This record gives sequence, structure tokens and C-alpha cells, in this order.
Amino acid sequence: MTTMQMLLTLLISAGVTVLLRALPFLIYRGSRKPPAFITWLGAQLPRTVMAMLVVYCLKDVSFTTSAGWVPALCAAAATAALHVWKRQTILSIAGGTALYMLLLRLV
Repeated sequence: MTTMQMLLTLLISAGVTVLLRALPFLIYRGSRKPPAFITWLGAQLPRTVMAMLVVYCLKDVSFTTSAGWVPALCAAAATAALHVWKRQTILSIAGGTALYMLLLRLV
């Protein structure tokens, strides 16, 4: 790809992302209330996405040596504990990632 093609791809992707993020607010602005199904999806999707991320992150864990499973499972447990304790997504993800990177170097 040329530089111009990469820039154009980036701009189109950013524009579509902004449009998709703003679309619900444009449709349901003012006194118009979203349907019950949309409200239900808003409540359920964060849990579903987190469950899918856990499965994706732990799918390749090898239990043949401790170096294969200790860092991943300890970091996952630390992430869950941080989230239950502080309820801050960024802190949970950053803390779990930092612990994982540290354990990769130590184990």
C-alpha cells in the first residue's frame, strides 16, 4: 500500500467508527426512549465481551510446564480481583497486563 492509500484507509475507518458510535445518540436523542431490547443488550454485552476476551486470552495456555500457565492464570485472577475491588476497567486491564508481563520475565 502506498502512503496515500494507508492514510485514506485510516480516515475512512475513523469516520465509520465515529459515525457508528454517534448513531444511537442521534436516533434516540431527546425524549425518544430506546426499545427494551436495546436497553437489555446494553446491559448484557459488556459481560459477554469480557467472557469472550477471557476465553480468547486463555485458549492457548499450555499446562505442560508452570511457565505456560502460571503467568496467564495469575494475571487473569489479578485482573478479576482488581475489577471486583475497584470497579475500574482501565485499572483492572493495566494491572493484569503489568502482572502478566512481569511474570513472563520471572517464571
